[in-house]
Amino acid sequence: MEPMEPMAGNDPHIHVQAQAGRADAAARNLIAATFGLVSNLPSVVATGCGLRVPYVMTSSRPDRVTCLACREHARREHLRFAVEVVRLSHMLGSVITPAQGKLAADRHRDLAQQFSDDEN
Repeated sequence: MEPMEPMAGNDPHIHVQAQAGRADAAARNLIAATFGLVSNLPSVVATGCGLRVPYVMTSSRPDRVTCLACREHARREHLRFAVEVVRLSHMLGSVITPAQGKLAADRHRDLAQQFSDDEN
């Protein structure tokens, strides 16, 4: 894997974290609610386009992300998550049903579509 580039001085774009969907506030809140532990958010994060930017310059919302490379990265990640959720939901002993897996996969496909829209 290539090393991350530091952020350019005046990058006006809003980016997506490299681990889109896995390191967001919802996951942090789940851990806090489950274990009573709260971690600090990082001040600088790796992004889907390969830069390291301040956390405040990232978003998981498609309507906010303006970096085209990050939008493409998020689209690919959400499509990959959709396939993975369906696969896992059909495994013996899965804690989610195939119907629940389909709902989750549909949500990820919808997010992937939103990231591919040329609104930004």
